[in-house]
Amino acid sequence: MAQIAMIRQELVEEEKWVTPEHFNRVLAMYQVLPGPEAHELCVYFGMLARGRIGGVLAGLGFMLPGFILMFVLSWLYLRHGLQTTGTFATVFATVQAAVAALIVRAIHRIGGHVLADRWLWAIAALAFVAQVAGVHFGLTLALSGGCYVLARQGRGVLATLMAVGCVAGLSPWIAANGLQLAMTTGAVPEQAALAQRSILELFVSGLKAGLLTFGGAYTAIPFLQEDAVSDGAWMTNAQFLDGLALSSLLPAPLIIFATFVGFAGGGAAGALAVTAGIFLPAFALTLVAHDPLERLVSHPRAREFLEGVTAGVVGLIAGTAVVLVIAGIKSVAHALVFAIALACLFRFKSKAVIPLTVAGAAMLGAALSLAGLA
Repeated sequence: MAQIAMIRQELVEEEKWVTPEHFNRVLAMYQVLPGPEAHELCVYFGMLARGRIGGVLAGLGFMLPGFILMFVLSWLYLRHGLQTTGTFATVFATVQAAVAALIVRAIHRIGGHVLADRWLWAIAALAFVAQVAGVHFGLTLALSGGCYVLARQGRGVLATLMAVGCVAGLSPWIAANGLQLAMTTGAVPEQAALAQRSILELFVSGLKAGLLTFGGAYTAIPFLQEDAVSDGAWMTNAQFLDGLALSSLLPAPLIIFATFVGFAGGGAAGALAVTAGIFLPAFALTLVAHDPLERLVSHPRAREFLEGVTAGVVGLIAGTAVVLVIAGIKSVAHALVFAIALACLFRFKSKAVIPLTVAGAAMLGAALSLAGLA
């Protein structure tokens, strides 16, 4: 939101490239479409200035600084073993608890904007249960969108029957298998030899997350976590949290943590592949399909379907957050860090609160290590 505010200030209020009304309409469209809105706005304004070449240059200008910084940090972390070295290990372990709090705060913030009525709350709750039970996210999101369209059309009985059917389908599965938290939190032993993936697999993983990122970078978390940890097994939940921590400290969109995920799965080429995949939809939706998409999202049924999908994504993030909180809190000290970080994130509204919280947890971890208390 800070990045969007900067774009609005410079290009709308100062340079007057478009009217405020035009800006608000374009922003509203990108908020219901997948991809980071700030990046899509940069591509859009670049296209206004110099056509598609301008859009490509503006988009690259937005993402490249963060990509380069994250690439270097990924190399240091994964190739030089910083996370397993003395004080660094304690620092990263402490920061993981703060990042878990960051994800919980993000769910509250995103949900506050998205869950506007009881139907959306119900969809998010069902998606949460489905995620924890191990249901494939594609089925969850399709049913989320369809259920909300029916509810908004006045077919509440049919929407309720669909929801009841989902619960009835989940119940035997949960009774037989239980909630699969053990599988997702322990899918990869911390010291296991982690798998490497092909460049194509990593690109597809990034592309899938880019196509399903609704309402901010945090909504990419369940999709990347499922591919990288639960299914692909090329990194651990602890490493995943560390990647989020590093991206939180950078002057870049949080979605750049995908570069770290890609580096873990395939080295330098993997980092490029996942990053390209996750940003490709943001480029393509703006450069190629802006006008037809603007007409599409103005259609009531399409907007309602996307609103239902977004509520489902909130539930998916919440389900993944349970797994990551368990992975990030390993001791009483970590629980205290989690609680303090969560309190700070809810109490303070400054743009700097996220990096300051992560940095503060890192300094606390360093102090505990030097004092011999961790």
